[in-house]
Amino acid sequence: MTAAAERSSSSPAGALVTGEFSFSAANFREIAEIAKSEAGIDLPQSKATLVYSRLAKRLRALGIDTFTEYCATVRANDDERDSMIAALTTNVTRFFREAHHFEHLRTAIIEPLAESARRGNRVRLWSAACSTGQEPYSMALTVLSVIPDAASLDIRILATDLNPHVVAHGKNGLYQKEELRDVPPNLRAKWFAPVPGDSRGSLKIADEARSLVSFRQLNLMGTWPFSGPFDAIFCRNVVIYFDRDTQSMIWNRLTRMLKENGALYIGHSERISGPASSMLSTDGITSYRRKNSKSP
Repeated sequence: MTAAAERSSSSPAGALVTGEFSFSAANFREIAEIAKSEAGIDLPQSKATLVYSRLAKRLRALGIDTFTEYCATVRANDDERDSMIAALTTNVTRFFREAHHFEHLRTAIIEPLAESARRGNRVRLWSAACSTGQEPYSMALTVLSVIPDAASLDIRILATDLNPHVVAHGKNGLYQKEELRDVPPNLRAKWFAPVPGDSRGSLKIADEARSLVSFRQLNLMGTWPFSGPFDAIFCRNVVIYFDRDTQSMIWNRLTRMLKENGALYIGHSERISGPASSMLSTDGITSYRRKNSKSP
């Protein structure tokens, strides 16, 4: 009998999920409590199978036999706690995802700010869940399509994510050809180049684009070590992981980071709630602008 079969056969009859590892309701509750306290992630018990499948890979990687042992490891090890949270979140992304947001960014934010930027004024953008970098680099390419010399001006894009592994990927700026299929051909030709000697056919985004973006690990539930204000913030498909109260809190914090008339872009399945609702006005599909202080 294999070790996996031994573990399966020894699983208690009351296991929450039947599988390779013992996974009880108590294990799920502990994982859910850690995910909520550390990252604001709301995990109802209906997600038990998903949690099991995502974390079983961590148990195999660590050579751990039960979720009880794994929970003890997570409690004792900050790095594994980060890895657990990263495993429970989905990093689905692509260049120019929701293209209408980037068109709005170009026409409503960057073009009106271009002359001001050339006079030396600052422009600040934030990708608040940057994943492996496609979103902030799409923002950078949008900026460069309007202001080709943006790298020499005071224009910066902050790119943050909870997962340190995807942040490191974004810093590298390397992507496979198929990942660039949604990049407009003129931008792809101008701002990406093959990596010499790379057998995988990787392409690297140009230094002019990379220099606009600063990547940092950041937990949206924690302290934000910057004050803004931002001309535009992308926070898409993030708050869907949170409960209603946490969603309202995050929307409020993000909105207060915006300049007056600054733009907030959210996911197509998300809705603004809480105090932010009175501070924002709709300005397109899942696009909002912060009202100025004289607005009713």
